[in-house]
Amino acid sequence: MEVFAEYLAGIDNSEHRERMEEILAWITDTSPDLEPHIKWNTPMFSDHGTFIIGLSTAKHHMSISPEEAGITHFADDIEQAGYSATKGLFRIPWNKPVDYELLEKVIEFNIRDKADYTNFWR
Repeated sequence: MEVFAEYLAGIDNSEHRERMEEILAWITDTSPDLEPHIKWNTPMFSDHGTFIIGLSTAKHHMSISPEEAGITHFADDIEQAGYSATKGLFRIPWNKPVDYELLEKVIEFNIRDKADYTNFWR
């Protein structure tokens, strides 16, 4: 979590900071083989040098970025969770619960789908 300390310190709203810290810790604990990074001022995790998932904060939500393939594959799950999405990310409003089961499925999908992938991005 040390890699994320400066990013987290930059989140002014203490509730948002705590929630982001909780999610980053959860990813670190449930997917210990993933490598944590800050790239482009964004917390992200990679596996064997390829991007798996990224997170960022905004005023009304946090964004979860699993790349377009992850959004497409889980479009129905994202909608059922009550989250809005674009082609590259979905938004978890600060006032809604985090669907950890969905996050876990997205991460596992990207790890499997990119097992033989050698570039950072798809």
